[in-house]
Amino acid sequence: MAWENDLGDQLFHQNMDNVAPTGIIQYYNLVVKEARGAEVTDVEGKQYIDLLGSASAMNVGHNHPHVVEAMQRQINELVSYDAGYFTNPTSIALAERLANLAPGDGKHKVAFGTSGSDANDGIIKFARAATGRSYVVSFEGSYHGSTFGALSVGACDVDMVRKVGPLVPNIVHVPFPDLYRHYPNETEHDIAMRYLADFMRPFNTYLPAEEVACVLIEPIQGDSGIIKPPAEYMHAIYDFCQENGILFAVDEINQGLGRAGKMWSIEHFGIEPDLISTGKSIAAGMPLSAVIGKDDIMNSLGTSAHVFTAGGNPVCAAASSAVLDVIRDEKLAEKSTIDGEYAKAQFLKLQARFDFIGDVRMFGLNGGIEIVKDKESKIPDNDAAAHIIFRAFQKGLILVKLAGNVLRFQPPLVITRDQLDQVFTILEEVFEDFKQNKIELPDELKNMVW
Repeated sequence: MAWENDLGDQLFHQNMDNVAPTGIIQYYNLVVKEARGAEVTDVEGKQYIDLLGSASAMNVGHNHPHVVEAMQRQINELVSYDAGYFTNPTSIALAERLANLAPGDGKHKVAFGTSGSDANDGIIKFARAATGRSYVVSFEGSYHGSTFGALSVGACDVDMVRKVGPLVPNIVHVPFPDLYRHYPNETEHDIAMRYLADFMRPFNTYLPAEEVACVLIEPIQGDSGIIKPPAEYMHAIYDFCQENGILFAVDEINQGLGRAGKMWSIEHFGIEPDLISTGKSIAAGMPLSAVIGKDDIMNSLGTSAHVFTAGGNPVCAAASSAVLDVIRDEKLAEKSTIDGEYAKAQFLKLQARFDFIGDVRMFGLNGGIEIVKDKESKIPDNDAAAHIIFRAFQKGLILVKLAGNVLRFQPPLVITRDQLDQVFTILEEVFEDFKQNKIELPDELKNMVW
């Protein structure tokens, strides 16, 4: 079947001629011209329902009027001034709001950056400075970004680190719990205890607890397939950190700001973290990030230790403050919970019909749909997932995959129920087309990454 997107195909390849291959992940040749709410329009005028949400950076939807208006007002006053030298009222107000949004009653402070990657670099810096310790424990399957610190604590794709070492030292990775693939007859408690033993193994063999600065975790792993660990496991490692003076840090860049049905995904576990990294949807995709941490931790570093020319940029700060208004006023976290349950019910209906849908994980409007050879074996089927997302694109959905075989379902939280119904009508057709072997994948997409 043809691409049905000739201009997009042409512009995509023109981009590939001028942009380093590190800068794009090719699922199909889409060139975006404009977007509103949960809909995207390409350069040929074709409309798509966005199930990627710009990698969960558009929780409040594309070009939300309140966000655009806030940015326009700020542009007319001040576009930029290096906040490392002189601040501005917009950024000051945003810092106060973010500090007050952190879970827990104690005083918090904020350090601004420009991307989620530098926020996770900041977590390493602040944790080491506050504790006087050097080791950081993170998790296999995690994605924390592509700067050197973030790259070092992440562990989801070997191509991210190929040829670029040595990485930041004193990083230890441990397995992340997977409730889908487990041993026969294991209960959730059994799984939690097995992975807790994996977590403890370094501490029992070669890693002194008193030399560990922090544990950094995604409360729900994003790029490994939207995987939520057992609450018992999370509380066990949190308690271990508390007992040993280890800071507990959470990466909320993908899963925060209403995405998982809570303001922060760590709220699913009732745990008060010491440090939070946030980005992406914090400013509706504008280049802004933040480390939010307890007061004493954030005071552990002095002038210039974590500062950026555009960190806390006033236009980005205006966008962020407007984003927080929209999440609050439109009750998007609550909407995410309700619509997530609706979407889960539709996926479960499809799972009952199609043997290649292995697992349906949905936490708010935030889903990972496992595509497998068959339900019994649970063998990941990367090729099937590639065919499915390409057919979805042909039929007007922006849908990508994670971990090779997991469909990534993260639409803007403002998506309407009518749009969701359209999505599932199309997905049913897509799954039926795949079952009937009707999807022809272009050669250039047969070895797609991620």
